[in-house]
Amino acid sequence: MSEAVELARDLIRIDSVGGGEAAVAEPLARRLSAAGFDVREHRYAPGRTGLVARWGSGVPVVLTGHLDTVPLGGQAWAHDPHAAEVDGDRLYGRGSSDMKAGVAALVVAAERHVRGSGPRAALEVVLTVGEETGCEGAIDMIAAGMAGEARAMLVAEPTANRALLGHKGALWLKAVARGRTAHGSMPHLGDNAVYKLARAIGAVEGFDPGVPAHPWLGAPTANVGTVRGGINVNSVPDLAEATVDMRTVAGQDHAELRERLGRALGEETSLEVLTDLPAVWTDPDDDFVQALLAAGATPPGDRPAASYFTDASVLVAASGGAPAVICGPGEPEQAHVTDEYCVISRIEEAVEIYTGALARLAS
Repeated sequence: MSEAVELARDLIRIDSVGGGEAAVAEPLARRLSAAGFDVREHRYAPGRTGLVARWGSGVPVVLTGHLDTVPLGGQAWAHDPHAAEVDGDRLYGRGSSDMKAGVAALVVAAERHVRGSGPRAALEVVLTVGEETGCEGAIDMIAAGMAGEARAMLVAEPTANRALLGHKGALWLKAVARGRTAHGSMPHLGDNAVYKLARAIGAVEGFDPGVPAHPWLGAPTANVGTVRGGINVNSVPDLAEATVDMRTVAGQDHAELRERLGRALGEETSLEVLTDLPAVWTDPDDDFVQALLAAGATPPGDRPAASYFTDASVLVAASGGAPAVICGPGEPEQAHVTDEYCVISRIEEAVEIYTGALARLAS
């Protein structure tokens, strides 16, 4: 098996479900340091360490991925989720597609690029923690001043090596209604928070976000995900909460959108921000997109955007708007599923795409 596949297997064998990323970052830091990168650790929490590795001078091309994985779920696995079992052209394990295969491919590509003899571009490898829980690690990394400028950005999330040009943003809000408790047999003495919330969240179903649909990302959306209120059947509830998941398009102002939704919900509720990640979009004619396509990435086709959000929401904003492409060897449909797998042949293919694109940019 290729070097990148063996590295992917090593990473899958490390359990980083919901944390423990330090154990994944450690061998990668050693490799990148040995290749000549200046490696800095990002310590988000005990046992949760990411890294930023820099090589060369000038504004770098950023290669990025996350080290955390999601829980296994309640269903039994036919393949040990941390054994990195191989069956034909499939490599099984939690994180195989999302996204340890992508991390392995970008690290090996970075090593090959800096050790090559031809023109070489400055590189920065950014490996984060806590992406699966709202890009927490990337947000903290930016706050610590550890990542910033970028000439272009490659996000190795699972796309089956298709070059995707962006994704919608995510604005997750909590709507809160407050009232006054009383005995359920005397509701006139209380102030029912559930009634207030119910009147408010009905407005979400027909909410007008105030912007047109994006030609490729589609229309913004809004959805009530959870509703909670009351503590027992025979009391008037004094607190009720709902969560609202808003998916936004490039150029949409989240602060303005939040105010617009607040007006629609009315004065009986207040809004709290849970997650605020802007949309990402790169012009199809951008030089970085063309370099990846020339190096063998699958064209975006009629679905050029990812259905999920990525750390690019945070990193692109911090870079001042660098062009970003999502392109990784994992299978997008395998993310978070039981018996997750990636296609082995795509891993080395991704390395060739990355190194080819970097060579084109450098020349």
